[in-house]
Formats: sequence, C-alpha cells, structure tokens
Amino acid sequence: MGLQEQKHHFSVNLLDWYMINRRDLPWRRHNNPYFTWVSEIMLQQTRVDTVIPYFNRFITNFPTVQALAEAPEEEVLKNWEGLGYYSRARNLQAAAQQVMELHGGEMPQDKQSVFALKGVGPYTAGAILSIAFNQPQPAVDGNVMRVLSRYFLIDEDIMKGSTRVLMEELATELIPEGRARDFNQALMELGALVCTPKAPHCLTCPVMEQCSGRIAGRELTLPVKTKAKPPRPEQRLVALVEGSGVHRGRVLVRQRPETGLLARMWELPHVLAAPAAAGKAAAPLADEPAMALLAGSLWAEGFAARPEGLATHAEHVFSHIVWSLQVYKCTEQDLGSELPLIAAEARAAYDAQAASQASSAAAVTGQLQISAEPKADAESTSAAADVSAPGTAYTESQSGSLPENNKPMSASTTANASQEVLTGKGDGLTYQWIGSEDMEKLAFPNVFLKLLRNYFAGAYDELAE
Repeated sequence: MGLQEQKHHFSVNLLDWYMINRRDLPWRRHNNPYFTWVSEIMLQQTRVDTVIPYFNRFITNFPTVQALAEAPEEEVLKNWEGLGYYSRARNLQAAAQQVMELHGGEMPQDKQSVFALKGVGPYTAGAILSIAFNQPQPAVDGNVMRVLSRYFLIDEDIMKGSTRVLMEELATELIPEGRARDFNQALMELGALVCTPKAPHCLTCPVMEQCSGRIAGRELTLPVKTKAKPPRPEQRLVALVEGSGVHRGRVLVRQRPETGLLARMWELPHVLAAPAAAGKAAAPLADEPAMALLAGSLWAEGFAARPEGLATHAEHVFSHIVWSLQVYKCTEQDLGSELPLIAAEARAAYDAQAASQASSAAAVTGQLQISAEPKADAESTSAAADVSAPGTAYTESQSGSLPENNKPMSASTTANASQEVLTGKGDGLTYQWIGSEDMEKLAFPNVFLKLLRNYFAGAYDELAE
C-alpha cells in the first residue's frame, strides 16, 4: 500500500471508529466557540475526568465571554482552584477581555486573530477553529504527535519545532473535506483512549492494519522525545500560625505578588531552607533550626510567632520545581519588640547545617537569610499543551534581624485587625488573618488549600511525632 492509500485508510477508518466510540463530553454537546475555548484551555496538561466538573461549574458561573471578561479575578481563580497552572485562568480572562474589546464579544474566526489571544498557542488555535467553526486547521498536541509518529513511523524528535511543523502539515493533509470538526476530535480521542503512551491498545485500534510503527514493532519506542530537565527540588519551611486574642480561631496567610509564580494567590507564609548542594536533592532541615528560621523570618515581616512543632509534610510539584514542605504549627505571640525566644543550641544547629549544605549558591552562615524564590520557566516547550509558564517570581530579601524601630504586629498591636489587610515589613506582601469562612472567598494553590482545610478540620490538633 502506497503512502496516499495509507493516509486514506487512516482518515476513513478513524472517522468511522469515532462516530461510534466518541465520549459524551459536556463541551461536545454544543458547537459553541466559547465552550470549546474554555474546555481546551482546561484540558492543557489535565485529565478529562478532572476537567468535567470544573468545566460545568465554570460555565454555570461564567456562561458567556462577557461574563468572564467582567468577573472579578479572585472569583475566576476561585472557580479554577485545584486545576493548577493558574496562569491559564488569568490568560483566559485576559483573552475574554480582548474578545470584548477587539471583536465585539464574538470569537474571531481567522487564525491570526485567534492566535493573538492571550494564552492561545498553535494547538489551541487549531482546536478552536476546527471544532467550533469546522475549518480545516490542524490541532496538534502530544496525543496527536504520538499517533502520527507511530502510524507513519516518524523518527523525528517531537520536541523540535521542525517536527511540529511536519506534524501540522501531515495532519492538515489527513483532514477529509468538510469533516475537520469530527476528524480532529477523533485524532485526539484515539491518542487519549487507544494509542496511549506506555500501553497502546493496538488490537482494538481502528487503523492497526496499516500502522507502520506496529508492523515494525516500534509502537513502544515511538514517539522519539528528548527527556525534559527534571524539576529542581527545594526544601521549604511553612508557618501555620494560629492567632491569639482577637485573632483566635484564625490563621495567618499572605498573598503572592502581582506577577510571577502563582501570582496574586493566597498561601501560608513559607521560606526556603538551606540551599541543597549542586545536583543533590534538598535535605530536610532539623526541627529546631527550622523553627528558628521560621520564627526569624516571621519576625522580619513584623509578626511575632512561636513555632510549637512539626504539623505535617506536604509536596507541591511545578513543571520546573518540586517544593518539599515542612509545615510547622506556630502560635501568635505578644512579645513587644523582642524576637521570640529561641535556644542558642537551635540557632547553632541551624548555622552548622546551613553551612554544610551550601554550594555554589550564596552560603547561609551566621544570619537567618531568606533565599530568593526561583525564576519561573520560560514558555513551556511541551508538545502536550500551550501553557504559558509564569514570569519572574518575587524575592524575599529581609534578614532575620530587624532595625530597632521595626516592631512585630502582635495580638496587642492589632487588636481590631481580624479582617485587616496587613503589609509585611520585609517583603511588602499582603497578609491577613482568616477563618474557615474565608476559604470560600480566597483562591489558594492546591497544596495550601488542602493544608488549611485539614487544619480547620482539626487534623493538626496534635503535632506529628
């Protein structure tokens, strides 16, 4: 069979299979460009089963482009909470505002205009134009590249831009006239359900008879893909500060900066532990020096709190960093202008461990220094999605010692501040004391959301052994 026959066999059999086996997904029930757009953004690096309830809730709360464009950002982020990659939500809202301003609230139908929308890359643009408007545009993501690599035995590295161009040209040739909407969804469906990464179901594949990769016994070695750099491990110390006095029953949280990693989301205060040696995993910091560092860092921001002990461990994974979190339960103190009492042995233990772990990074020696947050990745080169990674993250640079006139904001000095917005003296970030009722209003990254929910449910009433 020649190449053209192989292409024809692929298109015809794939469409026949799809019309019988396609999943009933909420965004497929309407040819609504806005629904298609929202679903494709949500599906970037996220499983379909996870997306469905988020999509339904999002469309209920923001049923039109105009509703999304005019919504408060905090409300949009709250509806996205738990999906991760929060820049997707911000970009989606910014793009909705573009559609309102430049296109009168109607999704544009030309490739250049769609591609110009914030957060929309080549794949998403192709998906919107083909699915919503039935235009013969390719929609090439990681699933599609895997299917085409195997069927046509393509040995090129799918991480290269030249390979993506090749795949887009091939995918365009395969689209039957007038069937772009069904064909592109069929191609995605085949990659998601049958031609899976590690265990392809070749015996149930509608195009197995002419699959060059299967015939050559290469289905498990294709596609060719260079390994991404593994995420950098970071050990972080988290303060779960319980309020006292007027703040009793509340917990101290802070809002991240306007731009950068997890921009404008809320979190528990945390700092980087001593830097790991080059090429090695970050080691946990012993409890006493860890608590000394946390007390000093909170003091540097103007908050007097005494760490009581380890509450739990947690982990948060980004594309470029893995945070290993040591979470310490702390109690708000009213200590005037004095740093919370920390044993000299704890301070010495911290200094010794920090010095032994320091590498090419700035050594942590005699003072309690809070290291800078990492700079976020540039735009992801993953073939699976058009996720724009965050920009430059913030830097915490205040040392553990304070000028004489820098007094902490303790229970006595904030007697009427249970709902007051406070500003950190060192990092300049926004802090707030919150109760369980505030969890419904503020948007948190998933790891902090879980920690706070567990705390308010009483999970950390007893400290970890």
